Amino acid sequence: MTPRAAPTRLIVVRHGQTEWNAAGRIQGHLNSRLDADGRAQAEALAARLVGEPLAAIYASDLGRTLETAAPTAGSRMMDIVTDPRLRERHLGVFQGLTFAEAERRFPEMFARYKARDLHVHFEHGESLVVLRERVAEVLIEIADRHPGEAVLVVTHGGVLDQIYRLATGMALDAPRTFTVDNASINRLVWDGTRLRLTHWDDTPHEGPALIAEF
Repeated sequence: MTPRAAPTRLIVVRHGQTEWNAAGRIQGHLNSRLDADGRAQAEALAARLVGEPLAAIYASDLGRTLETAAPTAGSRMMDIVTDPRLRERHLGVFQGLTFAEAERRFPEMFARYKARDLHVHFEHGESLVVLRERVAEVLIEIADRHPGEAVLVVTHGGVLDQIYRLATGMALDAPRTFTVDNASINRLVWDGTRLRLTHWDDTPHEGPALIAEF
């Protein structure tokens, strides 16, 4: 396949801060509403994206991403297209616990999680390998639908971790050396063969961090 003349521009955003984020509680596939800061972040996101020619808005089907995307979609009278493959990593028995509780109840499993063990799945949860497969699949599928256009994708921190690694070639088990802030705007380009990252972790109340070519 040859690169397309008109690449797809992907604007990928982490959801705003939730009540459980603020409490240090693990969400995974469980739902927690945006708190006051998160709702303000969602409004700031909509304001930051004014003038962006978005062809579509995608989000996971979890409430926190839909709440985050709603002000942008509402201001443009656009629908939000949901896809469960954009969900956060399923964290199995860790879900609903604080990080301290998870470490206390499941010390061996928690140590493997912190070490980025590629195959730990938290009993009925999801491994990093499985997560990577679904994130790559859905992101490329979305990008291929919109050559020459820009789309907004509202998703989760664990998904963005995978997207960064896909775009930069960073190893799946390498320690994270980058931030993934709530409501951060991250920009990538897909040319039909290669995913390229251009800006990372631009928060609506701050400014963009320019990423060198990879």
